[in-house]
Amino acid sequence: MGDALVPQVCLKFHRASELIGRRWTGAIIYCLLRSRCRFATFRLAIPDITDRMLSERLQELEQEGIVSRIVVPDIPVRVEYELTKKGRALASVMDEIGAWAEKWVIVEAASEPSPRASAARSAGRGRTRSARPARRSPGRSTA
Repeated sequence: MGDALVPQVCLKFHRASELIGRRWTGAIIYCLLRSRCRFATFRLAIPDITDRMLSERLQELEQEGIVSRIVVPDIPVRVEYELTKKGRALASVMDEIGAWAEKWVIVEAASEPSPRASAARSAGRGRTRSARPARRSPGRSTA
C-alpha cells in the first residue's frame, strides 16, 4: 500500500449508521415520520417483523432518545410511539435514502404476503392468534 492515504471512518458516523442501519429500524422510523403508531400498526406496516424484534428495536430507539413511548390512560390502556426531536431530525436523511432507493434499488415482483399479514389486513386489525386450550392447575378437578 505504501504511501496511499487510508481513509479514517468518523466514529460518530459509524455509530449513527450502525444504529439506523439495523434491520427493521429504518422501517420503524419511516412509519413514525408519518404518524404516531401503536404496536399493531407497526405489525401491519412492516412485513415479516416479529413481536420480539419489533419490541427490541422500539426499546433500542427509546434508549437512544429517538422514540418516545406514550402510555394513554384509556380503558384499556393504550401504548403509542412517536419520534422525539432527535428522531424527527432524521426526516431529511430518510427522504434522501428514499430518493436514492427510487433511483437505484430494483425490487423483484411483489411476492405473496405472509399469511399473518393477509389475515390481519382482511380482519382490519392486528395479528391473529390461534385459540389455546385453557390451563388447568395440577390436582384440580374441572367437574
